[in-house]
Amino acid sequence: MTTILLGPQRFTTTVAPTLRSLGTEGPVAIINAGWEEREADDAELVAAVDGRGVNLRLYARAVELLSRDEDLRAAVLDHRSRHDELRAFYGIRLQSAWDTVFAVRRRTSRHGIGEGAERSAVQALRDVDDWYAWEVARLVERTAATEAVRGSDALAEHRAEVAQTLAESAALVVAGGHVGILMETLRLLAVSMPPELPVIAWSAGAMAVCDPVVLFHDFAPQGVTAPEVHDRGLGRLRGVVPLPHARRRLALDDRERMAVFASRFPAHRLVPLDAGTVVRFGPDSTTSDGRAVVPAGARVLSTEGTLVAVGAS
Repeated sequence: MTTILLGPQRFTTTVAPTLRSLGTEGPVAIINAGWEEREADDAELVAAVDGRGVNLRLYARAVELLSRDEDLRAAVLDHRSRHDELRAFYGIRLQSAWDTVFAVRRRTSRHGIGEGAERSAVQALRDVDDWYAWEVARLVERTAATEAVRGSDALAEHRAEVAQTLAESAALVVAGGHVGILMETLRLLAVSMPPELPVIAWSAGAMAVCDPVVLFHDFAPQGVTAPEVHDRGLGRLRGVVPLPHARRRLALDDRERMAVFASRFPAHRLVPLDAGTVVRFGPDSTTSDGRAVVPAGARVLSTEGTLVAVGAS
């Protein structure tokens, strides 16, 4: 199972040589549903994959389905409404738990209590993430089990077409854009990536193929907020949290903040994906429990709050 995560492709384009390095021939499936209404404006993307691109049109398919099937549209809108409400409650709990960690870290301890208090505070932060992830999983399963989804012949037809195209493709490319819309369309069309199909992904696409999907922006217009788990990813690379545009979106010089961020995900590797980055996971890059092994030389965010190269002494 070959999966390659790239840095953003807007200015430094690496998808073409990366695709050629696979040595594959035949059509290359394209997913760029995160571009929303611009999904069809894929000429540059098709050119970047040597003209072999076949756009799966997930966003267009979703729009068509939801415009024609009232029950399916109601189910999707209900899912979105419930997810939005869940995120609102999660945000309240998350920010409080996040702020508590820093308050505890900065409190002077004369009797050795601070270390245990910090461990407990970080665990409470993880517990909030775990609660949210569990609720998201329940919501996803609930929506998938509705009659509107299970009983839609039109949806089943589109899903079959997408699966057939993937089965006939030599590789799959997943572009960026709006990660929320990308995840919605991937889930609606039940996109499943065959293990033998090489996958190249960047930005929101890289986030979508891993698990969980984590949003972050230390320089957002609304002010500094805690990084947040947003959704379940496809889980092709379990145990990896991609950080697209890390240098632009993260306060990497704030070691304390970065250390707390990394400590939230002790079973995951946080992998920065900046311009020019290429991180290749080969067919054997998994542990016995199915988690991805980050290749030697790739940079990760350490629990000390610094970027380190995997395997460096």
